Amino acid sequence: MEQGKVVPTLYEWAGGQAALEKLTEVFYSKVLQDELLYPVFKDMAPGHSRHVAHFIAEVFGGPRLYTEGDKGSHATMVAHHLGKMLDERKRKRWMDLLLETADEVGLAADPEFRSALVGYLEWGSRIAVINSNTDENPVKEGEPMPKWGWGATGGPYEG
Repeated sequence: MEQGKVVPTLYEWAGGQAALEKLTEVFYSKVLQDELLYPVFKDMAPGHSRHVAHFIAEVFGGPRLYTEGDKGSHATMVAHHLGKMLDERKRKRWMDLLLETADEVGLAADPEFRSALVGYLEWGSRIAVINSNTDENPVKEGEPMPKWGWGATGGPYEG
């Protein structure tokens, strides 16, 4: 990298808040039309897609709209998944629809961004399945929000 060149956040590269809100708005409208996912999301609050966009934005290095504006936290997000009894079939359909929507709304399609996006979605959706099959929140209030960037993640072997 050239000296002095600033690396953009995933949030900036994605197109900022407007791009993420468009992504989640179009995505959740598809979810409500999907036979497999509709039962999971049929009772979601009207502002759900915006809150999810705020969460992703913050995780991707954007403004703290989820924690400050929505008064949410990592523990709050995890709590929304508790007891939902998600499974691999639903997770894969959720992933497919979200990535299809990313293409449809024109989210950045370069390999580097898509690698980071898919990495985050795979990580988050697999954790959501695990957390959905319990009633106990493994994330305590006050624990930091996840942060996702361009680099490789660490493994469970790192202590």
